[in-house]
Amino acid sequence: MSAQAGILFDAPGPRAKRNVLLTNLIALAVILAIGALVLLQLDRQGQLAPHQWANALNGNAWTNYYLPGLQFTLQSSGIAVITATVFGLVFGFLRLAPFAIIRVASSVVVEFLRAVPVLVMMFFLYFFLSRRIAPTGLFASEDSAYFAVIIGLTLYNGAVIAELIRSGVHSLPKGQREAAAAVGMTRNQSLRIIEVPQALTAMLPSLLSQFVVILKDSALGFLIGFYELLQYSRQLGSGYSNIFQTLVVAALIFIVINYLLTKVATWLAGMLSSRTGGSTAPTTSTTMVSTMGLDVK
Repeated sequence: MSAQAGILFDAPGPRAKRNVLLTNLIALAVILAIGALVLLQLDRQGQLAPHQWANALNGNAWTNYYLPGLQFTLQSSGIAVITATVFGLVFGFLRLAPFAIIRVASSVVVEFLRAVPVLVMMFFLYFFLSRRIAPTGLFASEDSAYFAVIIGLTLYNGAVIAELIRSGVHSLPKGQREAAAAVGMTRNQSLRIIEVPQALTAMLPSLLSQFVVILKDSALGFLIGFYELLQYSRQLGSGYSNIFQTLVVAALIFIVINYLLTKVATWLAGMLSSRTGGSTAPTTSTTMVSTMGLDVK
């Protein structure tokens, strides 16, 4: 134990260690008991029968339900990630604009989109697209749910990304802007070349976490008829009367994907930490400007 940690709290003695171990054992026993009761209840209802799980895991289930649903989930999420990032960059820059009227207008848009629940946004967009836009022939009516999910995820998460960029730039030392001004850069050049790239580097773990949110929120699309992984799983379960099993499989698929994304975020954060000397914090203004071949003396 480090000396600093010893200042914050006392090291536990033998009695405290025994109490901690006893508490952990009791908590583990309670969890195992609850799990056993749940499994017993599921067995009484026939939910653990082998044929129920076989129908949820056979080739037909994967070929005709899970994989098509996963395809639409990843497709809609991937498009939303790209469009939300572009939206966030645009409004992040607008919120940092030198003109007050632009900053205020963009702030109103961003704060409004952040305040509206993404599910409410999807419902509104679905009814608007299906009743106002689809009849014009721009796209088929059955695609309204698909576009509503993508646009809803774009607007909500793009607003969050815009706020991340704004707060990331404002967290940079003032020396960044002063060094840029010293070499003759305009405010827009300082933002585009020096400040925003550093803010993006520092907030990359949070940005990737937001991408995980986009993936999970795409499952809300089943409420408006969007056929993604959750909707296909429910359809399979309704056909074989094993909806519990199919939802468990769908949940495990989501867990695996989110775990992989989290590992990627951790790897990127570690790589950035090693490149910046153990921290993802921004570099100094002199270092940043000197990498551009400019002299700040």
